[in-house]
Amino acid sequence: MNWKTTLLAGVTSIVLTGQAYADTTLKLVEVITSPERTETLKTLVAQYEEAHPGVTVEITSLPWGQAFEKFATMVSAGQTPDIVEMPDTWLTLYANNGALESLEPYIKDWEGGKTLNDRALEFARSADDTAYMLPYGFYLRAMFYNKKLFKEAGVTDVPVTLEDFRNAAQKVSALPGKSGYCMRGGPGGLNGWVMFGATAAGSNEFFTEDGQSTFNSDGWQDGLEYLVDIYKDGLAPKDSLNWGFNEIVAGFYSGTCAMLDQDPDALIAISSRMKEEDFGVTTMPKGPSGKAFPTIGYAGWSMFANSENKDEAWDLIAHLESKESNLAWNKRIGALPIHDGAESDPFFASPQFEGWFAELSDPDVHPTVMPTHLEEFAFFKDSLVIRTSQEAMLGRISPEELANQWAEYLTAAQQKWMQAKQ
Repeated sequence: MNWKTTLLAGVTSIVLTGQAYADTTLKLVEVITSPERTETLKTLVAQYEEAHPGVTVEITSLPWGQAFEKFATMVSAGQTPDIVEMPDTWLTLYANNGALESLEPYIKDWEGGKTLNDRALEFARSADDTAYMLPYGFYLRAMFYNKKLFKEAGVTDVPVTLEDFRNAAQKVSALPGKSGYCMRGGPGGLNGWVMFGATAAGSNEFFTEDGQSTFNSDGWQDGLEYLVDIYKDGLAPKDSLNWGFNEIVAGFYSGTCAMLDQDPDALIAISSRMKEEDFGVTTMPKGPSGKAFPTIGYAGWSMFANSENKDEAWDLIAHLESKESNLAWNKRIGALPIHDGAESDPFFASPQFEGWFAELSDPDVHPTVMPTHLEEFAFFKDSLVIRTSQEAMLGRISPEELANQWAEYLTAAQQKWMQAKQ
């Protein structure tokens, strides 16, 4: 079935009859949902509604753990929004299907576009060199550690290498009811597998020149096995097999586990529940090459091509992405802002962010962007990886089988993409 037919099938839109904004309803879907984020979004949307009498914004908030499947179901049923919160890992899937509106003409004439940093525009155009979304912030992984648990377990130095990391995890796990690592075995777990795989391999190249996936190369496979062994050897909580974002963050601030790899957004919950002197943030552990490869990601706002209220939808995106709104949003969600000069804001100049800035300034740290150019990547990340990695953690398949399954899937996807580019 033609995607346009599918998308339009169940859409109900209000036709305007000459009155500016009269009875206009914009539908917005939030997918990286938490109570804090939703309340912040509602506040910013209320500001927009106040400035646009007659326009109402309906917010649908999907739980992140099921968001990929739930949103895909909405789209296939024709229940498309005007605006969707677009994770980097979904962008190519929807852009390549022609479902998204190019934001290029809007950005070109937007006053706020003058202060966008280069990285924001680079990521905006990651699908077909066209801005099918506008990022609102960047997420860079670093390592949180619990100073009190380290002291209790006799860990005297902050882990620097993979060997240090495992040794610290073993010492903490010897404490009654404690574990070394808050492992993310459920939704969103791919980042950990990629970071440890690339670090063990000493490279964050996902493919060879002829399109072969590197996941089943010796180095990457060693990293996957390293992480499987962390779980199988009891250095992570047994329940972490199914943990997503909320569970790993709660595991850290509750003192269940001593180390957590996360983006700055985890600071929201952690800093409100732990004293500043009781935890630290440091660079991800380095591998045999002396290098670390923390993942960097982003999310933003996209407009659906079949929206009948494109001007109003862009006005809302422009409001959410303005420098003032973007600072307010990122202070509450913990991402790094998209506008030049944001780093001078007192909030982002605070000690809380020192770990990320130290990581960014380390020449042996190489931020890693996922292969989101692949249309198949969204399914890989949000479905295939979760199922197969859990099988490996439970010992039902070997790390080698895990690596081979991932490599087979991504090789086919990459070579398909390469052929289409010829």
